[in-house]
Amino acid sequence: MDFQNKVVVITGASSGIGKALAEEFAKKGAHIAIAARQYVKLCEITNEIQEKYKVKSLAIQADVTQEEDCKNIINQTLYTMGRIDILINNAGISMRALFRDLDLEVLKQVMDINFWGAVYCTKYALPELINNNGSVVAISSIAGYKGLPGRTGYSASKFAMNGFFEALRVENLKTGLHVMVACPGFTASNIRNVALNSEARPQGETSMDEGKMMTAEEVAHKIIGGIASRKNTLIMTAQGKLTVFLQKIAPSFLNKLVYNHFTKEKDPLIR
Repeated sequence: MDFQNKVVVITGASSGIGKALAEEFAKKGAHIAIAARQYVKLCEITNEIQEKYKVKSLAIQADVTQEEDCKNIINQTLYTMGRIDILINNAGISMRALFRDLDLEVLKQVMDINFWGAVYCTKYALPELINNNGSVVAISSIAGYKGLPGRTGYSASKFAMNGFFEALRVENLKTGLHVMVACPGFTASNIRNVALNSEARPQGETSMDEGKMMTAEEVAHKIIGGIASRKNTLIMTAQGKLTVFLQKIAPSFLNKLVYNHFTKEKDPLIR
């Protein structure tokens, strides 16, 4: 697929996978509209992209939990760029707390960002994407296939995303819309630093060894390849593929593996 002069909208693009995607698409000649709450950071990224790759780049301040903000992301992009070819629903937040200990506000915030943010943006971009035979991408997780301890809200949001986008794909089998659910493995980023604790506050530090994880740039490269091939589902690691397989054939065995894995976290929630 030739991305030259395509227009790509990326939410949650001020850091991590979103930022890496913006740069990778720009390298391929695509014009970029990036959205997040941190407007100054977005402007720095867009300025750098424009100088390095000579493509159009638009920064849009937005909180994806707000429907009007999501509508504005799409409207601003159409007004400035004239079209939208790809929407990547990347904005997301994690959490780390046992369900018995947490304030229910934790689950609400995670669902509002991860699930409803993707729904809102997709709703307003859909007519344009269908018109252009475009792609809508959901950045999900293996947590959307297997519930993870201490991540009840995160897993719930990713299961919801997977179901929503699978249904959307079936609805659009004959419209030309490409729908892809992308599931990275554990990725080195600040998502675990800002993960919500039991009181709905950022926990402040990661609970895992970030050095052994995929880089955001590796994830971005795989996602772009998946879009180019118009894949339905993109599970990026052998561990992820094994998890999905075991969930189908040996779920009780997988429960024990997952439990044991999370007992090895820093300051584990389960022992």
